[in-house]
Amino acid sequence: MAHAVIRLPENQIAPHLAHYAAESAAKRRASMLGLVVLVACVLLAGVAAEVDLRKFIENAYRFPDYLGRIFVLDSGRLVFADPGEWFWGIRKWLVHIADTVLIAYLGTLLGAIGAFFLCFAASANLGRSKTQRFVARRILEFCRTVPELVFALIFVVAFGLGPVPGVLAIMIHTFGALGKLFAEVVENIDMKPVDGAVAAGASRWQAIRYAVVPQVLSNFASYALLRFEINVRGAAVMGFVGAGGIGQELIEAVRKFYYSDVSAILLLVIATVILIDIGTERIRHRLIAREHAR
Repeated sequence: MAHAVIRLPENQIAPHLAHYAAESAAKRRASMLGLVVLVACVLLAGVAAEVDLRKFIENAYRFPDYLGRIFVLDSGRLVFADPGEWFWGIRKWLVHIADTVLIAYLGTLLGAIGAFFLCFAASANLGRSKTQRFVARRILEFCRTVPELVFALIFVVAFGLGPVPGVLAIMIHTFGALGKLFAEVVENIDMKPVDGAVAAGASRWQAIRYAVVPQVLSNFASYALLRFEINVRGAAVMGFVGAGGIGQELIEAVRKFYYSDVSAILLLVIATVILIDIGTERIRHRLIAREHAR
């Protein structure tokens, strides 16, 4: 069945076309202005960082050259020709990787526990006062703003070399990051169960335990698992400043120009992170599916 197309008179179409053209032109001007601002910010960043494009171009070949070296054994053969020689220190490296995972696990666990108790004070709907919320949020901001490596350097000076500085650095940074995420989850809960619990005579922590935690627990666990993935990668770098883990072996291999050891350690780290990412991702999906099934 054919449908007739109704066309408005030109005097009615013209105002709409003019409005559309004006809006399109304004959008193009806004896009161009944004592009100009972006380019200006990039140039300013380059000036502040003292970027020398000529020197960068002249030395650009060094990066692929280094990548090529790390896949060649001392004998001159490719690492794939002799996996035994390539992974000669795999037992020692696996021990350090296990240390890295444990550093990330313990730091994440302690940070998540601290974030759990402070997030209620930092949330807008459960914070007792504006002053309490302000102080709690500033504490969380400080903890997540200072880089983990800075904390690690401080703790290495205080406690010496080893995994303890790495655990403390990850714990503090995780505390700040998860505290913000947990507080945002709490702010989106349904307050009716909380009001009902308070009306029935429940104390603040009883209301949180029975009316808030059941609503947020799966999201808390999902965020904590995601943070654990991030912390495993972060813990691998902590060893660069002497905070334990596989990073110490990696930085030693880099400094001593043990090229094949660098590639072997990197592959072990990548494989470890992939396995942890796959495992935690499955757990998170199950938690989310269980939450939606309720």
